[in-house]
Amino acid sequence: MSEKRPFRNRLNDLKPREWIKFQKSWFVHDPPPRRKDAKLHPAKFPETLAQEFIEFFTKADQTVLDPMLGTGSTLIACIRSGRNGIGIELSPRYAELATRLVERERGPLAYEHLRAEVIQGDAADLPSFNLPPIDYVFTSPPYWNMLHAKGAGTQKHRRKDDALDVTYSEDPADLGNIEDYDEFLERLVAIYSTLREVLRPRAYLTIIVKNVKKGGKIYPLAWDLGRQLGQIYTLKDEKIWAQDNIRLAPYGMGNAWVSNTFHHYCLQFRFEPD
Repeated sequence: MSEKRPFRNRLNDLKPREWIKFQKSWFVHDPPPRRKDAKLHPAKFPETLAQEFIEFFTKADQTVLDPMLGTGSTLIACIRSGRNGIGIELSPRYAELATRLVERERGPLAYEHLRAEVIQGDAADLPSFNLPPIDYVFTSPPYWNMLHAKGAGTQKHRRKDDALDVTYSEDPADLGNIEDYDEFLERLVAIYSTLREVLRPRAYLTIIVKNVKKGGKIYPLAWDLGRQLGQIYTLKDEKIWAQDNIRLAPYGMGNAWVSNTFHHYCLQFRFEPD
């Protein structure tokens, strides 16, 4: 009888049991409370979530890119994972905050060898940034202009009372300010398409996104991205992030069906050039 072939892991540094656990098609992730300075951004995703994906799709010292960085969650996750990270952020205000948070996370000498760079600029200008080869992209786009929607009024008032941002910016280059859905989708896909210029062959791209509701109608943002980007990259899979720690609200009770949407799609693409 031949000896059992040793497990050879070309993708990441995980053990077989850790690998299998991540392959589940849905998961519940209840992150720790956000730090006060990180609450400024109205749509921040947790560093703990980013870290799980980064540790699955990369090995130590590889390089991760987030073209829509926000306040730096992806770079903080990279530092904690022992990966290099580069983030592009349109808003000077958020880029400055991300830089502060990243430097605080880096701390003393333990992570000094890692690259954790915040680039203030427009991801639509990605070719101009002279980026190195990228091993993995982890990102989340604006959910269209939903932060301007009337249905977000309660959250807006609460955030205003706490002196927190209710929209990303007033910049016309900000995708979150585009009113027309088709224009928003076209510009978003164009940005993600340019990532081919820096991605290593067979590198993965993860986009955290969900479908959006506006005016009593569903706009299938996640599905539209999957369909259109699937013509550029190979759409390999999806994972469902279920948020089980949010209080239910009686939307439409006694009158119409309106769901409480407590899940996101984690779309997995792979760059497979011909």
